[in-house]
Amino acid sequence: MNTTVTPRISTGITGLDDILGGGLTPQRVYLVEGSPGAGKTTLGLQFLLDGVAKGESGLYITLSETSDELRAVAASHGWTIEALSLFELADDSELDLDAQQSVFHPSEVELGETTRKVMNQVDEVKPVRVVFDSLSEMRLLAQNPLRYRRQILALKQFFSARACTVLLLDDKTSQADQHLHSIAHGVISLEQIAKDFGKERRRVNIIKMRGLRFRGGYHDYTLDTGGITMYPRLVAAEHTSEFTPSIRSTGSAGFDELLGGGLVRGTNTLMVGPSGIGKTTLSTRCLMSALERGEKASLYLFDEGLGTFFVRSAALGMDMRPYVDSGQLLIHHIDPAELSPGEFAQMLRDAVELRGVSFLIIDSLNAYLQAMPGEQFLILQMHELLSYLNQQGVTTVLVLGQHGMIGEVKSDVDLSYLSDSTVLLRFFESNGRLRRAITVIKCRAAEHAQTIHELQLNRDGIGIGAPMEGFEGVLTGLPSYRGTTPMMAALPHAAS
Repeated sequence: MNTTVTPRISTGITGLDDILGGGLTPQRVYLVEGSPGAGKTTLGLQFLLDGVAKGESGLYITLSETSDELRAVAASHGWTIEALSLFELADDSELDLDAQQSVFHPSEVELGETTRKVMNQVDEVKPVRVVFDSLSEMRLLAQNPLRYRRQILALKQFFSARACTVLLLDDKTSQADQHLHSIAHGVISLEQIAKDFGKERRRVNIIKMRGLRFRGGYHDYTLDTGGITMYPRLVAAEHTSEFTPSIRSTGSAGFDELLGGGLVRGTNTLMVGPSGIGKTTLSTRCLMSALERGEKASLYLFDEGLGTFFVRSAALGMDMRPYVDSGQLLIHHIDPAELSPGEFAQMLRDAVELRGVSFLIIDSLNAYLQAMPGEQFLILQMHELLSYLNQQGVTTVLVLGQHGMIGEVKSDVDLSYLSDSTVLLRFFESNGRLRRAITVIKCRAAEHAQTIHELQLNRDGIGIGAPMEGFEGVLTGLPSYRGTTPMMAALPHAAS
């Protein structure tokens, strides 16, 4: 059995190394393609600066930008590139349109003057890493596809003979160049996608990588001050851990009884109901119970503001600020218009793996799903995310709002099949009062109650009444009364 491990060289981007299974094979030529603004230059600089940090010399050969522009790009990220060698391949005279010249001599036997300058520079610097920016200018100078392909082959042979790892940057101004793909050892494609509203999305796709097993598909990334951060697509099967699936109280004896004992570690519970029914309050009660047990927790708010959340929770007898101040509770107010699915998944991974979070709430899924209508397979991404959290032993509570108040209600999306437990809440009318009903319609981890109960919320806790056996049609919002089940008395400070 061959156990030889292929040596790797880091790209300087942790997420990209993860996608590539450890990095690039050294001493090869790679193509990095992407539209203008996708981050090719930044990626190239991060690649070279990572080499400098490891004591490796780096050379940036540019046709498209001046050395001053490159220094300005680096400065915008807080970097200094004085340790790199910068070489402007073509000056004004070499780019003279009247000269009708090519980067390489058309005879294929003798290299042109420009190429000899490159060779001299490489021989002088002896770089371990090289970035060539960009191939689009070379394509224009070559004037025809045959000469262009020969120039790329000559360039590849030249650098390979000098044991360099090279990134060739291309801005994809022409149609897809399959010839170029066939020559390169690997192809990394960067995309920038404009949205109708909100921040643009960026994603990376590894088109090919010879001799390496990489994670295929699209992966989100951000380009911000400090460089590129990539978020590898989450594959739940790659992340498993051992834990005991114990049952833990929600903090309400009545709610525990409905769930068959409480929330089970390593499962997720979906709270479904119309706006104002108490989904967030129930979730917060479960969160408070986890905090009181000493668990670390994380709350992701998409809809409600932090100020409103703190005030409302305190009014219901659940003051969250001491737990936030101590660091036991992490609260993130999320703007979904500025967040990609991959970035959100990475936030949750960091909370679990780096901060030891074992209880997590996402409130709500509506804003997360609706803010990204153009994102394909978002449900599959949510499936992977929930599978990952379950396998890490995290207790997860999801909030999903429904349209409508009384009578027929609708959901933006059906996520019930993804949940291990589903709690359904409904408004209904009785004796001229608007009341709440609660029932558990699904629980994979325990034998749950099959009954429907009245629900009241106030600063004294969660009030759950007796089974509503005398009513029919409670879940429709307009029940008929055919028994003697008493309604719960109006409790003081009842939540509206």
